[in-house]
Amino acid sequence: METRKVQVTGGSTYTVSIPKSWATENDVGAGSEVEFYPDGDSLFLTPRSEEERTRGTLDIAGLTGQDLTRAVTTMYVSGFDVIELAGGEITTEQRSTIREAVQSLVGLEVLEETRDRVVVRDLLDSSELSIHNAVTRMRLISLSMLEDAITALSELDHDLARDVIDRDDDLDRLWLVVSRIFRATLRTPKAAEELGLPREECFDYHSSARQLERVGDHATKIAHLTLNIEEPLPEEVIDAIDDLHGDAVEVVDTAMDALFAEDNDEATRLANEARTGVRAIDERVRAIDELLRGLDPTRAQLLGLVVDSVLRSADYGGNVAETALQKAAPTP
Repeated sequence: METRKVQVTGGSTYTVSIPKSWATENDVGAGSEVEFYPDGDSLFLTPRSEEERTRGTLDIAGLTGQDLTRAVTTMYVSGFDVIELAGGEITTEQRSTIREAVQSLVGLEVLEETRDRVVVRDLLDSSELSIHNAVTRMRLISLSMLEDAITALSELDHDLARDVIDRDDDLDRLWLVVSRIFRATLRTPKAAEELGLPREECFDYHSSARQLERVGDHATKIAHLTLNIEEPLPEEVIDAIDDLHGDAVEVVDTAMDALFAEDNDEATRLANEARTGVRAIDERVRAIDELLRGLDPTRAQLLGLVVDSVLRSADYGGNVAETALQKAAPTP
């Protein structure tokens, strides 16, 4: 940390010098323009860049399959607008993997392909992205997935179960968009200004989006379990699981309402209501466990996994409620 004294020039203008080492590292010199971003009682200073789109290069020599997919995804989430993939002669298998990875990410498109490199570009305007809208969409998708997964289980509708599994890709794409936006706000205050949200609030949305993504994962797990069931399930067990699902959805919905509430008192009330709902669900789960004891061990184990997934979904709603409470709390 370095300190500087604020001085007054011209009788009314406050000035302060900047560290030379920082200026040198960031190519700031006489005549350079810098940008200031107020954030509460802080003031962020950053060099003004003429290059609006960030470019990154990734050596993919030796990377194939999931390793290559993860590498492309990491570059995307890290915030690069233009990603150059290079490393010797790119194989047909690598090109196919790259195209699949690009198609699974929102806004990406292959811009250029040569023998030894592939250039991918993000076509989305970051100023038009809304982390609030993305999280709202995740809420709708994750809860609809969970509802349809329970319906598929109760009706043994394998086609609906497969549809739930397919929708998980849509949820994952939105999760990666939220992660990309959030990391951008950490990297530069300009991104937070374009969003019109404080960085702390972006963190709250990012944290909650992670919980919704996990709800979708458990809906997918229930759908996969349903595909292994051929014989109808006992009606009393299905009814109990359906009631449990209703309580879990209410917890998640109430927690998300708390997160989005503009009034802090209302947010606190809703968040505490959601947390109380989680505790009530634990009692319902114990009652279902008693029903499962009357089934053959294989079915009991399978349905126990379903119950666990619904319970965990409620727990994730409880985590969102905790985030909402923190968001509504007074700031230092």
